[in-house]
Amino acid sequence: MKKLAYKDICHTKQFSREDLELIFETAEDMEKYLSGEKRGKPLEGHIMASMFYEPSTRTRLSFESAMQRLWWSVITVSDTDASSLSKWETLEDNAKIVSIYADVIVMRHPEAYSVRATADATSKPVINAGDWPHQHPTQALLDVYTILKENGRLDNLKISLVWDLKYGRTTHSLVFLMWLFENIEFVFISPDELKMPEKVLSFLKEKNITYSEVSDYREWIKDSDVLYVTRIQKERFADISQYSQVKDQFILWLDTLWLNTDITIMHPLPRVNEVKEEVDSLPSAAFFRQAENWVPIRMALLYLLLW
Repeated sequence: MKKLAYKDICHTKQFSREDLELIFETAEDMEKYLSGEKRGKPLEGHIMASMFYEPSTRTRLSFESAMQRLWWSVITVSDTDASSLSKWETLEDNAKIVSIYADVIVMRHPEAYSVRATADATSKPVINAGDWPHQHPTQALLDVYTILKENGRLDNLKISLVWDLKYGRTTHSLVFLMWLFENIEFVFISPDELKMPEKVLSFLKEKNITYSEVSDYREWIKDSDVLYVTRIQKERFADISQYSQVKDQFILWLDTLWLNTDITIMHPLPRVNEVKEEVDSLPSAAFFRQAENWVPIRMALLYLLLW
């Protein structure tokens, strides 16, 4: 079996199209374990250190579920106050200690490049589970996997990314992966306060990828293949009044989608009020199927890094 050419997963730009094909092929194999079609105990006996220094439900639980479905064990740190980082231990020393007790480290941290610093300090594999406001590579992998399963292709797609594009690391990471495919077009739909950062726009210009920036989403829904909605993140605003000005500016109702009921609707979750529950009735509403894909993708990554 092929292996990934690197020991850590820190950012989306490290992947090639061949890497994604290998990861998705392995995820499909892992789905057979989840369904019971295939039996066995892949990598039994390994230990994952789950180090989450920022709140998480889906990412943390899906990684821990993936571990246990591979017959692994999990040791965990739930926040900074529960670790030696509260005693001013450096990330590097913390990584060296944790790597003594585990075979792989999965880490979420509020500082950009913190996961890279941890990876550089240990010989054990390290996986980035989100280093705000930088990257969320495993989320991007499962998002691309979802797009593939829902649309049957990854080339020739028009993808609309909606709402919080400034702080939404999931949208940044998705762009940095989808450029690997042919004839991709992006539409960025957001209020001015939450526009896509220049670092992403510069990347698209460098790669000669078509994109548009608009504020009215209705006219773009009818000819997009994917509508990727994000919540406006209250916790990212230093001034709560700014959040109040934009929080109800964009809300996706069922009647908004009548021009294109086949559009694949995605959301990294959690949602607040930006996608109404009535939208769930559409067959093209894929966000809960998207959540199901978290486990096989993360099983695949863990397997490929330690196989």
